[in-house]
Amino acid sequence: MNSSSLLSPTCTSPRVTVVGAGKVGSTLAQKIAEKNIADVVLLDIVAGMPQGLALDLMEARGLEHQERLIIGTVDYKDTAGSNIVVITAGVPRKPGLTREDLVTINARIVVEAAQKASAQSPNAVLIVVTNPLDVMTYLAWEASGLPPRRVVGMGGVLDAARFQTFIALELGVSVQDIQTMVIGDHGQLMVPLPRYCTVRGIPIAELMSQEAIARLVERTRNGGAEIVQLMQTGSAFFAPAASAALMVEAILQNQPRVVPAAAYLQGEYGLNNIFLGVPCQLSCRGVEKVIELQLTDEERDAFMRSAASVQKNISQAKELIAASVPG
Repeated sequence: MNSSSLLSPTCTSPRVTVVGAGKVGSTLAQKIAEKNIADVVLLDIVAGMPQGLALDLMEARGLEHQERLIIGTVDYKDTAGSNIVVITAGVPRKPGLTREDLVTINARIVVEAAQKASAQSPNAVLIVVTNPLDVMTYLAWEASGLPPRRVVGMGGVLDAARFQTFIALELGVSVQDIQTMVIGDHGQLMVPLPRYCTVRGIPIAELMSQEAIARLVERTRNGGAEIVQLMQTGSAFFAPAASAALMVEAILQNQPRVVPAAAYLQGEYGLNNIFLGVPCQLSCRGVEKVIELQLTDEERDAFMRSAASVQKNISQAKELIAASVPG
């Protein structure tokens, strides 16, 4: 029996394609299967690797008490009919390499993945994980031809989770009791919003000093870089995969989750034609609604600086892609 026959669509089993079988992609595939959310198609350009990883995950099904089908492939035809496509493919960060430095390399990878995956699954919701995330989400949307509300970037979910963790460690309280909000780009110009961060409804400003808050804000901005520096040979993958899995589950199960994520702005916050981290409500249609927060002058200025940086990087990425096209 070949992979194509195993992948024929059914009316009862949702399907998620994960493009990129690296650490983030393979961990995400594992989480989706173990949560019993959907069948998974794991795609990569390296022949044998996605097939081997898929077989390894399949062999754990009995131990995990789930029956999800997991297929590895190098052929986009095997992804046809996916409900969600998650793009994790690309070069990961390395010590001294910023997210913005990755534009040249990852833009071509993401554009090709978005084009090929959307051609096979024109009704899918597209989630982008590849860095620099806000720029890659924009390029994926343009390349896919999908409606903007069916394309979303993962970054804010991860940034808020990191802020949540650092607050919990600082206060010695359960991370489950903490709510956080981070907007802007998924990079050095992200804008953590302490005013919207609480512990069981109690503003964190009532529980720690402004100096401590400022220190945790800065650690959140450098959350990914801190892990890269510690690991030296790789970057974060457990928390990014968990962040993407949360979004996949919310969309597939039509949970009206409100999360910070890179959504397309059409006048919200005074911005147009850009994907940027904002609080938004997810649904089976993707981004159901963008929520506009009342920002202070200082917060708005920081948010606009973040937007300007993303716009600049989008323009540069598009120029690089155009220059690489023969003729």
